[in-house]
Amino acid sequence: MSAAYRRFEILLPLRFNDGSAVPPEVLADTFLELRTRFRAASAETQLIRGTWIHEGQEYADELVRYFVDTPDVPEHFAFFEKLKETLKHRFKQIEIWIVSYPCSSAVRTACLLSQPMCLLP
Repeated sequence: MSAAYRRFEILLPLRFNDGSAVPPEVLADTFLELRTRFRAASAETQLIRGTWIHEGQEYADELVRYFVDTPDVPEHFAFFEKLKETLKHRFKQIEIWIVSYPCSSAVRTACLLSQPMCLLP
């Protein structure tokens, strides 16, 4: 029987909240951290635009998406909960968006978008 897999996706900003550019090495180091931990990582580097409001102030984000597919075990949730806090400091953000959802165990390369789970406070 195949082990269950889960995809974790992270939206990372290309700019700090003050508008200054995130240095490329900060993004590269984050990607390397994921690849080292999980032995594989992927990135979608096309520009993702989003807006959100926090305490009455609107923020406009330009983002990239990093993701990993990994066995669905509690220690991976714990890793991403800790990483979320690290990334908030590293990218000088009020919030970092991380979602997780199960992957098909029959075809591990295709993840199903059923019941996504957000790692928000």
